[in-house]
Amino acid sequence: MESHGSITLKLFLGFLFLSLNVHTSVSRFVVEKNSLMVTSPEKIKGSHDSAIGNFGIPQYGGSMAGAVTYPKDNRKGCREFGDFGISFKAKPGALPNFVLVDRGDCFFALKVWNAQKAGASAVLVADDIEEALITMDTPEEDISSAKYIENITIPSALIDKSFGETLKKALSGGEMVNVNLDWREAVPHPDDRVEYELWTNSNDECGVKCDMLMAFVKEFRGPAQILEKGGYTQFTPHYITWYCPMTFTLSRQCKSQCINHGRYCAPDPEQDFSSGYEGKDVVLENLRQLCVFKVANESKKPWVWWDYVTDFQIRCPMKDKKYNKECADAVIKSLDVCTGLDAKKIEKCMGDPNADADNPVLKEEQDAQVGKGSRGDVTILPTLVVNNRQYRGKLEKGAVLKAICSGFEETTEPAVCLSGDVETNECLDNNGGCWQDKTANVTACKDTFRGRVCECPLVDGVQFKGDGYSHCEVSGPGKCKINNGGCWHESKDGHTYSACLDSENGKCQCPPGFKGDGVKSCVDIDECKERKACQCSECSCKNTWGSYECTCSGDLLYIRDHDTCISKTATEVRSAWAAVWIILIGLAMAGGGAYLVYKYRLRSYMDSEIRAIMAQYMPLDSQSEVPNHVNDERA
Repeated sequence: MESHGSITLKLFLGFLFLSLNVHTSVSRFVVEKNSLMVTSPEKIKGSHDSAIGNFGIPQYGGSMAGAVTYPKDNRKGCREFGDFGISFKAKPGALPNFVLVDRGDCFFALKVWNAQKAGASAVLVADDIEEALITMDTPEEDISSAKYIENITIPSALIDKSFGETLKKALSGGEMVNVNLDWREAVPHPDDRVEYELWTNSNDECGVKCDMLMAFVKEFRGPAQILEKGGYTQFTPHYITWYCPMTFTLSRQCKSQCINHGRYCAPDPEQDFSSGYEGKDVVLENLRQLCVFKVANESKKPWVWWDYVTDFQIRCPMKDKKYNKECADAVIKSLDVCTGLDAKKIEKCMGDPNADADNPVLKEEQDAQVGKGSRGDVTILPTLVVNNRQYRGKLEKGAVLKAICSGFEETTEPAVCLSGDVETNECLDNNGGCWQDKTANVTACKDTFRGRVCECPLVDGVQFKGDGYSHCEVSGPGKCKINNGGCWHESKDGHTYSACLDSENGKCQCPPGFKGDGVKSCVDIDECKERKACQCSECSCKNTWGSYECTCSGDLLYIRDHDTCISKTATEVRSAWAAVWIILIGLAMAGGGAYLVYKYRLRSYMDSEIRAIMAQYMPLDSQSEVPNHVNDERA
């Protein structure tokens, strides 16, 4: 017989669950889907929806082709296929096998695990009733299932009953059924920044899922901080809380699990009201972690949240009885030294947990739990949301990084998304089928997370133009720096000539002294033989590569611009007379200048002498009148 305390606990937890459903009754749960395309046989060819399983590793941003197989025995996949002598390992050169199993009798994850052990590359689960697609999730708090769930690495999807029957019928008729699972559009990819959020929990004693969540946060901390510091992503953490029904607000259970008079609650970590930590301890730490992010974000260092959460997990676990404010303050203090995390601002952000009023931070979190736009309600914990789409699959560094990388607009992915651990560089195989200039080591193939694009490149500030597949050519200023602009060039006898014209629309054109197409060849013009230069009667012509030499007989001098010979003596005489005239003109200019200076100084001297003489006999305008004392005496 169950104890009174156990019954009360279950009743209270039931009301907590009910409160969540009432809170979100106007919203909806969105099943995340991927595309399943049947490529053969012809009569059933077409595209169908399938629901992504919330375990294993979906190939976000990519696709998989395979052949569907429906086992003769163990069709629900609840037992190991090896017990029936069945193997799904593909033969060399053959398409990988996608195993079709029926729903029922055991967990979805167990069906996929058994198929994976038998060599399957993917699993399709056919529904057994006609209904809308649902999300295949992992079983809650099942110790035995935890052993294999974390080792599932293949993708899986649920298909509706009618489509499953169609596939079975084709297979029973001896048809080869080939399908393509496509996750390339599972996550929107509108621009060069990905926005993602993690719905998490600070409780580290909630079983298998909490263990997986804690491990993920520690493992993903590095990539997350690289993406955030580089401005490639915008991350936001979230925490789920519930409210206590009015009926239980004054109860001991509600007071131990909630803060702010029943407004924000979390289940008891140990599900035992009589001992250990209480739900309100979890709510308070969730609130503290939200405020750590808020304060760090205000200081332009949002990535500090990953440092705090990771350190808190390591230093303040429940099992060591350190899950408390004192340990949290110690973590914040240690981070304050290197990151400037302000403890006073965090305390202010948290507010008063005993106040009979809303907490702005937690109220915002409860509102955010309700789905908006294309994102459904958050009902599975933990939940990762990438570009407003809920991630489905194993919460593991590589898998999550793939999902985030698939959210970038093609060609804008950061380097971390193009590493060998995340994607395959398709440009390494036959240059991706794109244009390539092996001589200049230039290619139009650009590796992307989803595959590759053929796009004429920009090299050292010089733009190539063309279709990127069969043709690219340099264009604009500076083009001659890249493989000589694709034009002819040759060096000989210490001289180098090029047919490249470094202009916007300049085409290859042989330089003066050469003729040809300018691209493949330019041939020296024999100016002497073709009588294009050095044709005066006194001239003697000798052809050179790219030019010519012309000499004159006797003491004559060849003038190239006029293609004529003139006397060196006449030239020297003319040069001498020119020098004489220059000297004479210079002397004349100097004499004229000296004469002008002399006249100016002489005139200035004469003016001053005349003014001095006149000042002795009559007053000038600049002098005051002299007093007449004689007239004064006579008066």
